[in-house]
Amino acid sequence: MNSQPLVPVFDIGGVLLDWNPRYLYRKLFPDEAAMEHFLTTVCTSEWNQQQDGGRTWAEAISELSGRFPEHAELIRCYDTRWEEMIPRVFDGTVDLLKALQSRGPVYAITNFSAEKFAYARTRWPFLASFDGCVVSGECRMLKPDPAIYRRLCHQYGLEPERCLFIDDVQKNVDGARAVGMQAVRFESPEQLRAELLARGMLA
Repeated sequence: MNSQPLVPVFDIGGVLLDWNPRYLYRKLFPDEAAMEHFLTTVCTSEWNQQQDGGRTWAEAISELSGRFPEHAELIRCYDTRWEEMIPRVFDGTVDLLKALQSRGPVYAITNFSAEKFAYARTRWPFLASFDGCVVSGECRMLKPDPAIYRRLCHQYGLEPERCLFIDDVQKNVDGARAVGMQAVRFESPEQLRAELLARGMLA
């Protein structure tokens, strides 16, 4: 049996940062129905994912405002007031991150705009503390594409089967498992702590 400890690999949004565009747009719409209509027909998750895949925010805002000129100011807010989509970090998960870092290397794979991640690393310094981090907007690959998980392993000399990937989205968990990683779906810091203890990754 291989006694080598598992290497933790974190997702960021939804695991360490509490990101959701609704935190911002609830301030900008009179009711939930109007907000949801905007987020499902204009600034959709698919549109946002293109920035995670490498498209610049300037290009994204220009293109979408051209299609929906009546919503141009609301569209711009997705970029200019992006930080308001992250009202807090998950302190319990950050504590787990720091505990794991005291025991060995910790890595990250995140679907994140390159421009926003550069800012996020200055806003939340723990994001700059990983021993290695693969950012979708920088490499132009998105989870759950197998290539992004393999990129992390190749870049940092990791064996997939010795990695434990942590993500709040099931398809991303499945993507990690498909390349041979162990993986858990994040539900809460308490649940994650129990998963880590069960694997002997925490004292």
